[in-house]
Amino acid sequence: MDLNLIWFVLLGVLLMGYAILDGFDLGVGILHLFVRGDRDRRLVLNSIGPLWDGNEVWLVTFGGALFAAFPEAYATILSGFYFPVMIVLLGLIGRAVSLEFRSKVKTPRWRSYWDVSFFLSSFTVTFVFGVALGNIIAGVPLSADGEYAGSLATLLGPFALSVGALAVAGAAMHGSIYLYLKTEDELQARVKTWMPRTFAVFAVLYLLVSTTALLTQPHTTANFTEFPVAWVIVALNVLAVANIPRAIKLGRPGYAFFSSSCVIAALTFLAMMAIFPNLVLSTSGTESLSIYRAASSQGTLARMGIIALIGLPLIATYTGIVYWVFRGKVKLGGENAY
Repeated sequence: MDLNLIWFVLLGVLLMGYAILDGFDLGVGILHLFVRGDRDRRLVLNSIGPLWDGNEVWLVTFGGALFAAFPEAYATILSGFYFPVMIVLLGLIGRAVSLEFRSKVKTPRWRSYWDVSFFLSSFTVTFVFGVALGNIIAGVPLSADGEYAGSLATLLGPFALSVGALAVAGAAMHGSIYLYLKTEDELQARVKTWMPRTFAVFAVLYLLVSTTALLTQPHTTANFTEFPVAWVIVALNVLAVANIPRAIKLGRPGYAFFSSSCVIAALTFLAMMAIFPNLVLSTSGTESLSIYRAASSQGTLARMGIIALIGLPLIATYTGIVYWVFRGKVKLGGENAY
């Protein structure tokens, strides 16, 4: 049993869960300023109010699993991406504070300030996550000891920035479909016009990033020669992307949201395929941090596996219960609700 491979797959599952679940509420934050009127903005915030903090459990679990299973990769990523990580943490804190503080004072200036804060925090978190993923896919310079050997400017290459833009567009599309599912009446009618627009931006950036990856990052398709069955995921990804506008046109937003979730899942899988068996790909001629070089001992991975067998079903069950309890259209819970 290859425990290193198993934990690589589990990290992918955790990242996939986070991207799908927190993706839509980050998208809601990105779209928040396009909502007009205090009542509608409160409805938008209430649509994610019971869910956003639970969605971030997947990110915390991913970070903990990476630290325990692949500590050397964790150390390299956290030290090399130190400033972006701090920006993400500040953004996540900003989102939480904005959600909690907005309802404390009823003046328009106070609420407008926290509305802008919520938007900026959501946009920044999504964009920086995308840029970080772009760097992981493209690779970064490493020293012989496996430490990051670049600068902040190194992380701001064209490919990484384009992946950041794609992440923002994808989250906005995912969030608009979610909002259509949760709202009604005039607000839902306005949200309906956002879905094709956000999809159009996503589709353009999807084609741009895919083409750029094929032309400038040839290693991203190397594993498809060894594992040709993975091309099935590529085909399913393209079909899922194409099905989003079809589902929207047919008036089936649940189907569109499912397709959007499948797109995110497929893109996560393809990103993992692009770097396998590495966690941090070196572009400086030194050895990359693979799932074997950067891993903890086999005993540690085995004991963590027992914890994962217990913990992951609990997380999935908790998530399912919360979404079931808060299913249906969003309502205002009173004057102080967000």
